[in-house]
Amino acid sequence: MEPHSEDNSSLTAALLCSVLSLSVPSAFGSQMFELYQVQAALLRRRRVREMMERDRRRRQYLRRRRAFLLSSIAAILSLITSTNRHIWVRNRSPGQNFWSSAESFDDEEWKAQFRVSRATFDYLVEQIGPAIKRRRTNYRAPIEPRRRLAITLWWFARSGEYRSIANMFGVGIATVCMIVRQVTSAIVDRLYRRFVSLPSGQRLDDTIRAFKDRCYPQCAGAIGGTHIPIAPPRNNPDHYINKRGWHSVVLQAVVDHSVCFTDVYAGWPGSTSSATVLASSDLYLKAEDRPDGYLFPREKSVVVDGVEIPVHLIGDAPFPLKPWLMKGYSQEHQLSPEQRRFTYTLTSARSVVDAAFARLKGRWRCLLKKSDIDVSMMPRVVAACCVLHNICENLGDCFLPEWNVEMAPSANYLRQPETKPYEGDTYCTAEVIRDTITYNLLTILQY
Repeated sequence: MEPHSEDNSSLTAALLCSVLSLSVPSAFGSQMFELYQVQAALLRRRRVREMMERDRRRRQYLRRRRAFLLSSIAAILSLITSTNRHIWVRNRSPGQNFWSSAESFDDEEWKAQFRVSRATFDYLVEQIGPAIKRRRTNYRAPIEPRRRLAITLWWFARSGEYRSIANMFGVGIATVCMIVRQVTSAIVDRLYRRFVSLPSGQRLDDTIRAFKDRCYPQCAGAIGGTHIPIAPPRNNPDHYINKRGWHSVVLQAVVDHSVCFTDVYAGWPGSTSSATVLASSDLYLKAEDRPDGYLFPREKSVVVDGVEIPVHLIGDAPFPLKPWLMKGYSQEHQLSPEQRRFTYTLTSARSVVDAAFARLKGRWRCLLKKSDIDVSMMPRVVAACCVLHNICENLGDCFLPEWNVEMAPSANYLRQPETKPYEGDTYCTAEVIRDTITYNLLTILQY
């Protein structure tokens, strides 16, 4: 076989040379034949690759054309008829019936159910409706903003179980949780800065004048704190146990003469003291970072006996004494008649804080009992309730007597822990200001 192959190779090489009109020695015949075979193999492989690439591009083109045709058909069908996917929607007729009947409630029944008047409800829908509206899809219609707001207000007013609320409003249990979070965030993001702010300008003058009518001068608001019950959190639950032995977060708030909140700071664990919460708040930083150490404009101050008395807040014993924060005298020492009168007057003027907290918790009872919402969400829930409280007060949406909070401990209410007086006060400028107000109270009220 090998001699025969060599003969074929020589014959092929000779034939190739004759075709190409080449005159080469016969010794090079076999080498030329091998070169020819290599070139022929390269050409065959290149041709195979080109054919494979052409087939791949053709298959890809067919797949794209089929996908385009299917998407076009689906788009045309979606325009012609709507698609109903029964697996996506569950029949919840009891909830649908309740919500349909709620639209026909009279004003009294509406307020009893949702804790706000129908006019206030419509105002809230107008303000946050675009933020809580969801886009319609081919699979189901979205829950309308009015029902989303109604679900959230119902939860704020009663803090009921998600399951019961889901059955009443015809939605899923997880949907209730999601809606409460979304609407709460929309209220805080869109309305907080608008309705919760320290008084300034004409509003500050009105506030000072109103507190002067309560026989306390130079006051722009009263500060206080209260505990909001929570479920035991997963992380560091012991830090949230207050002196009464139940888990809570602290709400620190400033209230003006009209029982509206002008500053809200919530979220610190229940074991934290009032002074510590104040020192970490933006209110404290805003006052202490100013060069003059005052919280309100200095031109509003009055001078009595050579002492400048600034516009300030008033608090109770757990807060420190500052030039921008006055409090009464400690009852541990024997007080003069002027000191007793000053303490009584300050305490009387500061009663707006207790009234505001009572209305806040009476209207929104989610702040009265432990809810299953995550502790990280509680500051926003508290802030949203304060915003809604201010809106109701501003719109004249009155607080009903039956919403009053019972102060006796019960299954739905936990007694507030006792506060400890702040012991870090020393003789300073704030003490001089307080003494000046104390012994010149009637004179200052005449300014």
